[in-house]
Amino acid sequence: MKNILFFLFVVCFSGGQAQQPGEVVLGFNEYLGYVKKYHPIAKQAQLNIGRGQAQLMGARGGFDPKIEVDYDRKEFKGTEYYDRLNATFKIPTWYGIELKGNFGQNEGVYLNPDQTLPEDGLYSAGVSMSVGQGLWINQRMATLKQAKIFRERSLVERDLQVNEVLYKASLAYFDWLHAYQDTRVYADFLANAEMRFEGVKKSAQVGEVAAIDTVEAKIAMQDRELNLEQAKVRFIKSALELSNFLWMGDNMPVELQANVRPESNLAGEIDTTLEIRGMPLDSFSIGKHPKLRSLAYKVDGLTVEKRLKANKLLPKIELQYNFLTQKPDYISSFTTEAYKGGVAFSVPLFLRKERGDLKLAKIKLQNAEFEMDDAEIRIKNKIVGLYRELESFERQNVLIDDVVFNYNTMVAAEERKFGFGESSLFLVNSRESKLIDAELKRNAVRNKFFSAKAKLFHSIGVNPKNL
Repeated sequence: MKNILFFLFVVCFSGGQAQQPGEVVLGFNEYLGYVKKYHPIAKQAQLNIGRGQAQLMGARGGFDPKIEVDYDRKEFKGTEYYDRLNATFKIPTWYGIELKGNFGQNEGVYLNPDQTLPEDGLYSAGVSMSVGQGLWINQRMATLKQAKIFRERSLVERDLQVNEVLYKASLAYFDWLHAYQDTRVYADFLANAEMRFEGVKKSAQVGEVAAIDTVEAKIAMQDRELNLEQAKVRFIKSALELSNFLWMGDNMPVELQANVRPESNLAGEIDTTLEIRGMPLDSFSIGKHPKLRSLAYKVDGLTVEKRLKANKLLPKIELQYNFLTQKPDYISSFTTEAYKGGVAFSVPLFLRKERGDLKLAKIKLQNAEFEMDDAEIRIKNKIVGLYRELESFERQNVLIDDVVFNYNTMVAAEERKFGFGESSLFLVNSRESKLIDAELKRNAVRNKFFSAKAKLFHSIGVNPKNL
């Protein structure tokens, strides 16, 4: 892995022009490891967790203790109208209850009678609470509950984002592999055509075959060369597509060099890397799917909102009771004989705004529940379909391997007959063209097979832990 990283580092600064001797294999597991660690989208997914934590911290701030100080003074033409100080310490608690401590000190010529206090000030300790609206749920409580839900949802959203970028990166790798394998097929058969052309040309020079056979051999060679050049273009383009997913530590994009090659034997590597090995259909639990869990958290958040809106239908009833004393150093000085209390009551007569808000909250909740039901059946059917598709591709791989083997046998037999003078160059080229088509078809079937595995990985929503 260190060699590959150093290699990519050199490529990044060399612009992909320098050729290194030999080929370097970029393995599928190693490649996805780079994607998950360094790709900007994968990094962005981690930010959602920090966002959830920050939102939760802000929601908890609604229960932070508060100190409030109100000082007001007026003096005019040598007369002190009033000098008022009111300091309060508040501790909000969960069920609409607020603990309070207060100190007040007032003096002046024109104080209102109800604001007259002892010379050394007056202390109070008490409680205020909502017994109607806001008792079982209020804005502070709802915000904190929703922040906790959002934090949990951000974890599964992170998994979905990482899964998405790994899925697209996997498809890019498979296309790169497919283009490379097609290139190798054309290169191998071009070598055969070149050797055959040289042999036919020498035979024509000594009169063993007709000179026109050299033209046919050259046409076959040039056709293979043309196909190889087209395959090389596709291979280069697929390598550039793959480079979109390769980054280094300091947000530096990496471009693959020409002699980097994909891993050829991926049959067992894909399942291990994508962590879908040993996951039969009957063992899959739809309820654990990250997408459904995300939607379930969305439903939970909207349920909290609906409860808050329903609570708004209740009347506002605020109760306050405060013990009063001039000597706060002695607990016994707080008695029921000296107190300040009150009740505040309010309620809209028609509750049209509250009823409208509640109806909208119910509609949002129902919409989220319908979305969750729809997503569940879609995901389930898609996963079932992919398992069936993979079973079909396994049979197709066996069949296409047998087809390629049989075409190889036919080509070998035709070449032997041609060597004995019992066949023609046209038949050899025809048999070989069929073999080329079969090998290209095998590459295409394998690519579809690998892509189906990536789709299963995407549909299940796995976030690989071992990358």
